[in-house]
Amino acid sequence: MSRVALTLTSGIKFLQLPNTSILAAASQILPIQCRHKINNRHWNPKWKRMRAQKFIKMEIPDLNESTIEELTPDERRSKMKKRGILPPRPYMERPFYISATGGIFEPYVPAEGDGKTSSITGVLKEKAEFVEKKGKSWNAVRKIRSYDEDFDTKEFAVHAQDIYLKAHEALANNDKHKLRELVTERVYPEMMHNSKNKTLRWRFIKSLEPPKIIHARCTEMISKENLFGQITVRFHTQQTLAIYDRFGRLMHGSEIIAKDVLEYVVFEKHLANLYGVWKLHDKIIPDWMKAREPRPITYVLEPEPEVKEESEKKVDVAVTQ
Repeated sequence: MSRVALTLTSGIKFLQLPNTSILAAASQILPIQCRHKINNRHWNPKWKRMRAQKFIKMEIPDLNESTIEELTPDERRSKMKKRGILPPRPYMERPFYISATGGIFEPYVPAEGDGKTSSITGVLKEKAEFVEKKGKSWNAVRKIRSYDEDFDTKEFAVHAQDIYLKAHEALANNDKHKLRELVTERVYPEMMHNSKNKTLRWRFIKSLEPPKIIHARCTEMISKENLFGQITVRFHTQQTLAIYDRFGRLMHGSEIIAKDVLEYVVFEKHLANLYGVWKLHDKIIPDWMKAREPRPITYVLEPEPEVKEESEKKVDVAVTQ
């Protein structure tokens, strides 16, 4: 008896017997299952050892165990050491931002008479100090140029005068946002406090002498890389200033009379900051210059003179007679 093997599209082979008799039925076709070897290897054998592990041992927490708050410090430390956890430390550092210094370092002190001395009255010691201060100023300017390559003393004097005028105009107009961009954090609250409940009438007329750089210094803050620069500029201008209180009464100055003003203004810049700009930082008022007292805000009521008793008695006697 010959056998014929049939293969279907599904891959299953059937064994078919020859049709030898009429009674041959379709049941003579016997299915035969063929087993094929399937490759179950992972395409990446990198984690073969870990894939071979059926489970991972995990520590199940004990719910009946006391909480961390109830443990003693030693037990808590040993438990954290067992798990490899560092003990918590209090964060003592406090971040802060420094964009301006708190004052003037090595301020320029002009002598009486605008700091001009003659060769007759001058002393060798004063000349030596002048040369020393001049050398320090040039060293400071050289250090400023190392951070700002486009820095020029002549151009800066004109730029400083522009900052000076804009800052005073913003103060007179009570423009806080504009003033905040032109002055440092050190002088801003002082200017706003002095102009509170007051009306300022300020006007710049002309400049009697061109602005001049007379002093320059650089200092470090916290680290050597955090550098600040200060430059003192001499202004000799003609201005008018009138200050009124909140009731409109004149306290100081006049809007008509112009006066010559000689000022030593300090400008500061955060040199370490790439986007730092020069701002008005302070004004130098020497000790020998006494400030004028403004007009009193209130008036003191003087007591009335007392009438003598003898004069009253004489008047009474004259009336009775």
